[in-house]
Amino acid sequence: MSCQSAGSSTATRAVLFAARKAHGRPARTGRPCTLADKAKVAIFISGRGSNMAALLYASQLPEAAYEVVLVAANDPSADGLQLAAAEGVHTFALSHQGMPRADHEAAMEKAARQAGADYIILAGYMRILTDRFVKRWQERMLNIHPSLLPKYPGLDTHQRAIDAGDSHGGVSVHLVTPDLDAGEVLGQMKVAIREGETAESLAERVRYAEHQLYPRILGDYVSRESDPSFLLERVRKLALALPQTHERESHGAPGWRAGSEKSGKYFAYFNDQHHGSDHVALLVKTSGMDELLNLVEAQPHAYFKPAYYGASGWIGLILNRPNLDWEHVGEWLERSWRSIAPKSVTRLMNVAEEF
Repeated sequence: MSCQSAGSSTATRAVLFAARKAHGRPARTGRPCTLADKAKVAIFISGRGSNMAALLYASQLPEAAYEVVLVAANDPSADGLQLAAAEGVHTFALSHQGMPRADHEAAMEKAARQAGADYIILAGYMRILTDRFVKRWQERMLNIHPSLLPKYPGLDTHQRAIDAGDSHGGVSVHLVTPDLDAGEVLGQMKVAIREGETAESLAERVRYAEHQLYPRILGDYVSRESDPSFLLERVRKLALALPQTHERESHGAPGWRAGSEKSGKYFAYFNDQHHGSDHVALLVKTSGMDELLNLVEAQPHAYFKPAYYGASGWIGLILNRPNLDWEHVGEWLERSWRSIAPKSVTRLMNVAEEF
């Protein structure tokens, strides 16, 4: 069962999470998050930490979808560390000066992992990160940038917007990738550029927008792990990438078949808390009841025996859980697909994989 993120009861959002907007998905409703539900985030800062403070205080709202488990800085004198400590948040500080970049990153990452962080949130962290570090936290590291990306990556964003004659500056929250400020934009907020605007005056107003936007987008993003619409889109993309696959509803639930539209067979179903289950799950075929029962017994956090389908050897792969391995989901889909796909198609796929 999903919980509400901060502000999810507000009828009009300043910015909608990209997938929610694209698919016309409504704001979530449900019970407030408990500490067990909340995603754990580590925030990296370099200075006063005003965005960190906005994230931290938003996390204290009863419906917040995340909790701040660590504030870490590459400057031991950063003002934000004192603010976090005063609010009872664990802090870590280590100067990068005189240290190899990779060694400093390793120390920061170790602190984040020891704190139990599921996500790393950059909030004025003025360090360039190595590709290896970014890839280890792929899709689990967010940053905020003071422009309407893809416009004006890098520095001097406000002056560049003014010089270009833009009507608006603004702020973007995006996923961190190895390329600078090039990750998927999760949300934006515009700020009008007034006549006679200076970079300093624009920066001050953009900061207000940052403090509104970042907590909202972070809450939406970490909540996607329990959002059935998001999970369905991810599964659908993986399933339809398999050869000669099409989607067809079965008993009110999305399902995927291999083969022709007329004679195809189901290899997967999407289960959104059906038949009394608390899980959002993917139902796929196992080799038989022995494998199904062994998996459920050994990994009850990941698998369950679904009502109705379980008797036929179908297993439920639980999707609404932290740190879901989507490669593993893809492997299950392909395995289930191979069990019923036409042999001519699987042979062609085997040949293609050899090359």
